[in-house]
Formats: sequence, C-alpha cells, structure tokens
Amino acid sequence: MDAHTTSPRVAIVTGGSRGLGRVMALALRAAGYAVTITASGASAALDEVVAEAAELPGGAELLLPMVADVSDPKRAQEVVDATVQRFGGVHALVNNAGRGMRLVSETFTTDPVHFWDVPAATWAQIIDTNVNGPFVMSQAVMPLFLAQREGRIVNVSTSAQTMIRPGYAPYGPSKAALEAMTRSWATDLAGSGVTVNLLLPGGAADTELLPSGPDRKGADGNLLAPDVMAAPAVWLCSPDSALVSGARVIAKLWDPALPDAEAFTAASAPHVVAG
Repeated sequence: MDAHTTSPRVAIVTGGSRGLGRVMALALRAAGYAVTITASGASAALDEVVAEAAELPGGAELLLPMVADVSDPKRAQEVVDATVQRFGGVHALVNNAGRGMRLVSETFTTDPVHFWDVPAATWAQIIDTNVNGPFVMSQAVMPLFLAQREGRIVNVSTSAQTMIRPGYAPYGPSKAALEAMTRSWATDLAGSGVTVNLLLPGGAADTELLPSGPDRKGADGNLLAPDVMAAPAVWLCSPDSALVSGARVIAKLWDPALPDAEAFTAASAPHVVAG
C-alpha cells in the first residue's frame, strides 16, 4: 500500500486460514479492514481464504497472509512489522490460533485421555500455542497500541465446562489460563485506550478442532456454525467498543438484528471465576 494512501483500519487475526479465524478475518475484511492472517503452514485452506478475500471490496491488496509460529517472539514481531509496512499500522489483534486435543488423540471425545498419559512434548506444544502465543503476539503489538493510545485485543476462549471436562487437558486448562490473562491484562491496560476482551462461540463449533466421524458433536449434541463469531468480533475490534474491556462475550448469544450495544449486553457473560 502506498505510504501516501489513507490507510484503512487494520487487524491481525492469528490462525486465520480455518474455522473461527477464517470467519473473523473475512468478516473484518468485509467491514473494510485491512487484515493480516497467520497460519502455521502453507495450505489449500490458506489459499482459499486469500481467494475469498480477493472477491471483497478492496481486493487481495487488503489481505496479507503469513506463515508464522505465533509463540515465537521473533516471528511475532515480524508479523507486526510486516503488517505496519504493508498497511500503515495496526488497530486490532485477534488471538485465535490454537491447538486442540486432536494432537493428543483422535478419539478424545469418546475415549478421554488422562492428563498423566499426555506426552510432555504434546502438552508443551498446546500450551505454547494457546497460552504463550496470545502473550507473545500481544507483547509485540503493545508498543504501537500504547503509542497511539488505542488498540483492541480479542482473545478467543471456550466454555467453562470445557475448561474442566475430563480428558480435555491441556486444551481446557489452557483456555482457563487465557481467561485469567485477559482479566489481568484489562487491569493493566485501564486508562491506556487499549482494550482486551474474551470472545467464545458458546459451545462446540464446527471446526477441525473436533475429529471427524459419527461422534463429531459437542457435549450438548450440537455444533455451532463458526459464523456466529463474525458480528461480535467486528464490534470488539472497532472504535465503538472503546469502553468495554475485560468482558466475556458469548458469540451464539449475539443477535446481529439488535443495535451493537444491546447485542453486547445480551451476549455478555460472567467470568468463569468470580472476583
């Protein structure tokens, strides 16, 4: 993008090639954002998101795909730097990239694995992406956010029951850590102009975190469409959410037919641990 061109609002969406990340990245593009998406590797899915974004107003020039390990501080900084160079700034970060229980077992939904049977290397890989990744990416973008006294961080979480469900460690506990991190960060950021909030589907979503087969469903027997994340993600990344920080938003409760402020109130949920 030419340095003399007025820059659009800019977002980074980690894990943006599939599932919830893909939905949020394309929703932000459709809302006029320039978007950088990260993926853990080159794939047909990543190419498909680029192609879909090219069909939106602004075209392919407003989407930057990058292969990056979000838990690597050097690579995280490169993602931020490349975004600024391409689009002129950063205004929002969606920490969506995550690794799930399929790394532990393809049958974890029907044959739970005890935490003591999870290989230490697999445990570390999930924690590194789901806990350290949001920290590293947020740390990389914070100097920009603080300097401009404006920025949005959206951390993608999961339901409270998933955090403690048998056979869901370390995925569930990693999201509990992210919830605590978000509340702590919101306190640190008070008065800075930078906000941090939690967004979760509100149930098992139809993504690749779940194995295929006849038992592919949530604990309630249902699967949510990833599209439920679109409207709340766009609002939480926008200037309109400036007064909201430390909130926990359940996407399936967000009614796009309502004014945004009302939709936010209806979709807001108590934190997992009261305090």
